Amino acid sequence: MEYTTKLMYQSNYWYNDGLKKANIRDMSGAVTSLRRSLQYNRGNIAARNLLGLVYYGRGDVVEALVEWILSKNFQSEDNIANYYISKIQEVPGELESINQAVKLFNQSIELAGQNGEDLAIIQLKKAIAAHPSYVKAHQLLALLYIQTEQFSAARKELRTAHKLDTTDETTLRYMHEITQIRKSRPSRARDRGKGGEERHEQTVTYNIGNETIIQPASSVFKENSGLHTFLNIAVGVLVGAAVMWFLIMPAVSVGRQKKLNERVISFSDKIATQEAQISALKTELEEYRANSEESEDLKEKSASTQESYEIVLSVAKHFAAEDMSDKEMLEQMLKVSPESLGESGKSRYEEVAASLFPRMCEKLYGTAGEEYESGDYDGAISSLEKVVKMDEGYQDGKALLLLAQSFEKKGEQDKANIRYQKLVEKYKGKEAAGTAQKALDGQNTKGGQDAKAGQDDGATQGDGAAQDDDSSQDE
Repeated sequence: MEYTTKLMYQSNYWYNDGLKKANIRDMSGAVTSLRRSLQYNRGNIAARNLLGLVYYGRGDVVEALVEWILSKNFQSEDNIANYYISKIQEVPGELESINQAVKLFNQSIELAGQNGEDLAIIQLKKAIAAHPSYVKAHQLLALLYIQTEQFSAARKELRTAHKLDTTDETTLRYMHEITQIRKSRPSRARDRGKGGEERHEQTVTYNIGNETIIQPASSVFKENSGLHTFLNIAVGVLVGAAVMWFLIMPAVSVGRQKKLNERVISFSDKIATQEAQISALKTELEEYRANSEESEDLKEKSASTQESYEIVLSVAKHFAAEDMSDKEMLEQMLKVSPESLGESGKSRYEEVAASLFPRMCEKLYGTAGEEYESGDYDGAISSLEKVVKMDEGYQDGKALLLLAQSFEKKGEQDKANIRYQKLVEKYKGKEAAGTAQKALDGQNTKGGQDAKAGQDDGATQGDGAAQDDDSSQDE
């Protein structure tokens, strides 16, 4: 079975799994399965559209729009994502309501972090009223209710969230927490206060002859009826002015305000749609960049492999015909990357190398010794680097040692030290490793002596300066 066919089968398997979970409102599980389906095949239109529906069912409308816009970019015609997007856009103010709900949700998070639970609860209630299927808002509101010990209200919000997504881990964890709190709380008897309210009615009592007259105190104020009339008129005027201001005046500007609100809602819908499109395009661009980098790496690796095969086949042909010099064959063989060859190519490479490399190592090592003795360190380095590339441990590390010494003579101490250190680590017990260790130790000893000499020179200069000062004072 081809590699691409396996990927298609895996993508379809996880799509079917996500569809089953979505049918029983296991939204969290459906999201996980559908994302995995898109990992195997990001062009699976059905999986991407279903993922958008699942997000929409959880109240995550922005994420849903992103998936549908991506789906539309993959397949612009005969795609149900076009229908989903148009249905959201054709409902006046829906995107604005959702955007407002998200803003209220974010504000409530900030308020809760500042110990403003009461204000956060008010904001979340507004968010849920604007966007009833917003699972995250229900969960946060339930958490705040638990924090403020309003457990009945918390259970109500969690039941709503559970209906929207039956397997959401956050919802299930909060429900379990409430159950544990109920078990741990002792039963408390509720005190019911009982008490009658005494009604005290103020009265005026006086006697006329043998009779006692009891009269309500309000009757005392009859003598102020003129003042009451004036007050009633004043109150009537104020009420009339209030009615004029609060009822009639708003009605005059309602038409103008309505048109303004419609324009604001229209602009908000366009902005929300454009933001979703921008987010979708960014996601698609990142995917294309990742795929492009992988393609470039594969392309470079493929080119290197092809070049190595061509060189090996060409050299093997000339090696068999004996119509190419050893030097020319070596230059070609050193360009080959053996790890990129397959079994057949590697076999031919090793066949040529087994015969060619020992001869050339011996020849180049001898040439390098002569160049080193004559002071041609560049030539010695060039020859020895080829020897080390063919056989790093040639002559028990002596070739690598001579290369380090050539770098040292040339004044490139860092490169020399790298080779010395490699000899010490990889060829312990060999003569070359001992020589390399002595060279490193000699550098350390020389460095210490130079530092001490510098200190002595500084002290001598200081003494001389002190003597000069004394002489000047004597004068």
